[in-house]
Amino acid sequence: MPFGNSHNQVKMRFSSDEEFPDLRAHNNHMAKVLTPDMYARLRDKETPSGFTLDDVIQTGVDNPGHPFIMTVGCVAGDEETYEVFKDLLDPVIEDRHGGYKPTDKHKTDLNPENLQGGDDLDPNYVLSSRVRTGRSIRGFCLPPHCSRGERRAIEQLSIQALDSLEGDLKGKYYALKNMTDEEQQQLIDDHFLFDKPVSPLLLSSGMARDWPDGRGIWHNDNKTFLVWVNEEDHLRVISMQKGGNMREVFNRFCTGLTKIEELFKEQGHEFMWNEHLGYVLTCPSNLGTGLRAGVHVKLPNLSKHEKFGEVLKRLRLQKRGTGGVDTAAVGGVFDISNADRLGFSEVELVQMVVDGVNLLVSMEKCLEAGEGIDDLMPEQK
Repeated sequence: MPFGNSHNQVKMRFSSDEEFPDLRAHNNHMAKVLTPDMYARLRDKETPSGFTLDDVIQTGVDNPGHPFIMTVGCVAGDEETYEVFKDLLDPVIEDRHGGYKPTDKHKTDLNPENLQGGDDLDPNYVLSSRVRTGRSIRGFCLPPHCSRGERRAIEQLSIQALDSLEGDLKGKYYALKNMTDEEQQQLIDDHFLFDKPVSPLLLSSGMARDWPDGRGIWHNDNKTFLVWVNEEDHLRVISMQKGGNMREVFNRFCTGLTKIEELFKEQGHEFMWNEHLGYVLTCPSNLGTGLRAGVHVKLPNLSKHEKFGEVLKRLRLQKRGTGGVDTAAVGGVFDISNADRLGFSEVELVQMVVDGVNLLVSMEKCLEAGEGIDDLMPEQK
């Protein structure tokens, strides 16, 4: 990965049926949508940068399913991927994002003043809070398809922009390939460091090529605002801190993100965005806001309750282990976050997390006291 245009022409020597992937054992959104007729119709198409249908679906072909989540099974190689291969990607997006239709328009709201509450999550249960998103720089290929030169150019643009941040956002950039052992260990201790991808989903997407060239981590001096460069997306922006003050975390997130966008525009670069998809990112699961607001929260009793899964579903929340998507919970501590990305604004998604986590903590306290939680069951959001 990625294949060049010439390879796509070589494949045309074989019929569409001969090239169609065997998806009989697959359980991902791409496999649900892709048919032999659709494959035949799209397989000779390319984006202007040469990203093909087989490049789009390779990760879903190589990875039939996932033990914890329904994976998407496809990625974009550039901004145009979502238009050139919309016959496949529109139904995948609709399936993944709860019926979000090709005619729907996304809404963006990065005004933290519109969030209600959020500064009162019980710190006896909520251990830490974070909000993250991704951003893509228009005019460059996305990580599954970019060249070494593009990746290095994105890194330099990012360094220039991030070096201009001031006040409590002032910080330092660490290139992965130049890190000292001490710097690396400190970032590991701070839970900041991303390592070379080992997930088959990322490897088969082509995101680990040339590792660690062009990759790095920037964080502010207070270690509460963090930017990953050239990992799964051009930029991953993260605001985080210990405890349950999600309002403070979200305020810093909105302020920093808005400032970074201004700094990129001053350099003549804008982020990929459109009215339908919102912010355009590598994985269709992250379109729209790209936002995941999450807390590490202790729920040892509620997590064993038979209605735990139903409660999360009604609140439009999802659970992970605290070590990430592939991990299980330890000691009843879960990473609880919004399940949606597209069709809701940033404020709406963070509000869902704030309100939902408050309810989860109330349920946990009831179960601790030996009381039932039926009276607290929420309506479907």
